[in-house]
Amino acid sequence: MKLIVGLGNPGNEYVKTRHNAGFLLIDRLCEKLNLELDKKKCKAIYGIYRLNGEKIVIAKPQTYMNLSGEAVKSLMKFYDIPVEDLIVVHDDLDLPLGKLRLRQQGSSGGQKGMGNIIDLLGTSKINRIRVGISNDKTVDTKDYVLGRFSKEEMKVFAETVDKGSDALIYAFDHDFDEVMSKFN
Repeated sequence: MKLIVGLGNPGNEYVKTRHNAGFLLIDRLCEKLNLELDKKKCKAIYGIYRLNGEKIVIAKPQTYMNLSGEAVKSLMKFYDIPVEDLIVVHDDLDLPLGKLRLRQQGSSGGQKGMGNIIDLLGTSKINRIRVGISNDKTVDTKDYVLGRFSKEEMKVFAETVDKGSDALIYAFDHDFDEVMSKFN
């Protein structure tokens, strides 16, 4: 069993904001799989996809970004999923818009949702897909990440979430090392 979690903030005011890159990628993945996130438990909304008899839990925490670890830890405990079968998708200010970076461990890089997950799980050895949203140093960071993509940015970002969702589908039945080699 695997757990794939996209990070973001619940609520209409956050739809299509840069900080919801993880949610947007999960939305694209669900479109491709024809999967509805129709379950509500463990401080998350999620769906279960089945592939060759294996369950893959696909989730969006509903705790707000900074407390994402609460939902992740709760889902992992409920479904007895080991940390090596977890993949977290989140935005990254330090990557250019449109860039994906897959890693198996590391710090949060200042991403507070990822930081909360690392803290609550007690490890930084967590598979992750970092989604580049760029950074505009002339705008306050909070305002920037909670801002919406421009039309031009959204075109680039749409390609990114498409590629990221392909990486997640590939991860369903491949080692994360193989996924990194193919999609980094």
